[in-house]
Amino acid sequence: MKDMDEVNTADRTWVRITNVECIPLNVPFKVPFKISTGAARPVVETLIVKVNTDQGITGIGETQAWRRQGSAETLEGQINVIKNHFEPQMIGRSPFDINSIMHSLNGSMYHSHYSQAAVGDALHDAVGKLLNVPVYQILGGKTRDTVRVAAVLSMKGTVESLLESADEFFEQGFRHLVLKIGLDSKDDLRNVEALRTRFGAEIALRVDANAALNYDDALSLLSKLEHFDIETVEQPLAIWDVDGMADLAKKLRIPFMADECVTTDHALMDIIAKRAASSAQTKVAKNGGIYHIQRLWHMLSAAGMSINPGNHPATSVATASVAQMCGSWPTPLMAGVFAVGVSGALAEDIVQDPIQHQNGEIPIPEGPGLGVTLDEEALSRLRIDK
Repeated sequence: MKDMDEVNTADRTWVRITNVECIPLNVPFKVPFKISTGAARPVVETLIVKVNTDQGITGIGETQAWRRQGSAETLEGQINVIKNHFEPQMIGRSPFDINSIMHSLNGSMYHSHYSQAAVGDALHDAVGKLLNVPVYQILGGKTRDTVRVAAVLSMKGTVESLLESADEFFEQGFRHLVLKIGLDSKDDLRNVEALRTRFGAEIALRVDANAALNYDDALSLLSKLEHFDIETVEQPLAIWDVDGMADLAKKLRIPFMADECVTTDHALMDIIAKRAASSAQTKVAKNGGIYHIQRLWHMLSAAGMSINPGNHPATSVATASVAQMCGSWPTPLMAGVFAVGVSGALAEDIVQDPIQHQNGEIPIPEGPGLGVTLDEEALSRLRIDK
């Protein structure tokens, strides 16, 4: 690798991309993770992408095959997109040309955000490593040292098991809890009442239906939840029913957060125009990584909507990606749902020094690039293409 003292950083031709590697993994949950849609998940299907350069620097990024409403992703499909469509467009180009590369990839395969996420974040990681600075520096500079995160309460069979999980999170310092709802309205009401009784005003409580409710059921349930001081209701209706969300938002006092329906910038424009939500959650994989999410955050800020930096359950790689974005964002952020994996949901991690929360806050990584280093032994053990 060239000595940085010998490099004119305005000249990006001194480093070139040589190839792109894809490493599919099954990372186990400690306990199967259950939301309102689909069966409980024993593992997170994760794809680690390595962008290698001729200077011996490798950038890394992460995405997931998180199949649910609005996503039919598979690891096999993502690898096909990256290796057969993206890699040929990237070889020989400079990793510094992030905007140009990502514009080309998006133009060649629109709606490929899950695949673009890992590639784009790997480019950011490579540039940070080449310049020996954290990604937050190339995004505009540091604005905070830590970011507050929320804990997610997976669906449980009993109130007792739910409260046990909530107690553990509270003892760890979390003061924002997200309760999954949407299977049974009586259970949902019972669970909300139990949590509010247990913790009172000491926690901010959100509920997340993961798009599982129809309009009538949502109106009935959420009207009953209004007096429990719910911070926000996340994605109560199907991704295609933005009009229904907008109508509910007018009838109810509980603020709405858009998630599954925030797929692209054009989808977000529709949500903003119809005033269907007062906040929105972005996710690394769903929304295409740093390159695309930065644009969504600027749109949300311009619209006066709150930003919830989220993620699918993920390892420290994708967690670091969100943390780096938060570390450079100049205005307040909601307590993000992006540390589910590193806050105890996953049985193990794939980096040498996993990111850990401290009293419900995630520190912004300070190392070059994303600030995390892969544990090659863990990768070898968890990869599924051996």
